[in-house]
Amino acid sequence: MSAGQAAGEAAAAPALPRVLSALFYGTCSFLIVLVNKALLSAYSFPSPVFLGIGQMAATILILYVSKLNNIVHFPDFDKSIPVKLFPLPLIYVGNHISGLSSTSKLSLPMFAVLRKFTIPLTLLLEIIILGKWYPLSIIVSVFAIILGAFIAAGSDLSFNLEGYIFVLLNDIFTAANGVYTKQKIDPKELGKYGVLFYNACFMVVPTVIISFSTGDFQQAIHFQHWTNFLFLFQFALSCLLGFLLMYSTVLCSHYNSALTTTVVGAIKNISIAYIGMLIGGDYIFSVLNFIGLNICMAGGLRYSFLTLRGSSQPARPEDEENALPASKS
Repeated sequence: MSAGQAAGEAAAAPALPRVLSALFYGTCSFLIVLVNKALLSAYSFPSPVFLGIGQMAATILILYVSKLNNIVHFPDFDKSIPVKLFPLPLIYVGNHISGLSSTSKLSLPMFAVLRKFTIPLTLLLEIIILGKWYPLSIIVSVFAIILGAFIAAGSDLSFNLEGYIFVLLNDIFTAANGVYTKQKIDPKELGKYGVLFYNACFMVVPTVIISFSTGDFQQAIHFQHWTNFLFLFQFALSCLLGFLLMYSTVLCSHYNSALTTTVVGAIKNISIAYIGMLIGGDYIFSVLNFIGLNICMAGGLRYSFLTLRGSSQPARPEDEENALPASKS
């Protein structure tokens, strides 16, 4: 067997887990948007931060019980855990605060456009922090998604400096969260479950403080629908989906890359926009918006095709150097 054939088989072997983990993440991300939309809009639940606390608590409980029953394995707590996990908890809290601050200060179209900058930032951080490189075809696909987002929001270029600062900070924190998660899930260190469990443990305390200080917690306690079975069911479902979303994010980053996870999230958002055209009744058609969405989707599908073909797998510079002699033989 030639070196090229061996490399080809090695690239093809993990294709199924790569695809399934991406689909799992996309599905969880899509479902939690629908459930949270019902809670925050249909029931007018006033406390999104409290909902986040419920999702973290569900993650801690599920993983702790699973560890006790030997279903999953991760290291017991010791003083080295915070050092191994740092700076993930700080990044997550920064991501949470900047995300909440930005959504209220920008129109939805501009928010959607500026959030797309998470994709090139993730690509850049993977190059800087993880030392990975992507082929030109992947970079072109990434920037097609961004171009499409700008065209889609072309009729709504309002300017709000504070909103721009918060949403760009949110992009940086989101990209950093994906890249550092990829770095921290080494099975020899904390592993996937250890990263999830200890990150949730460290995140829940500052999030509770934020909830109390903003009045979010008090509003949640006095919410009128706690005796409504359907509301309780959807709240519990959101908490479960919060855990599954965190798990699927780590899984997708593990089998693919932080960039692929970010692009899958972007494709999910575009898909929600398409669904919004057909149901809901609040989509206002414009030629620019429709063209931009289609460019976004084309870039996302092109990226997906390259990923399935295996050409998007990031390589380290030394890997490329090692591959040169083999290509000459």
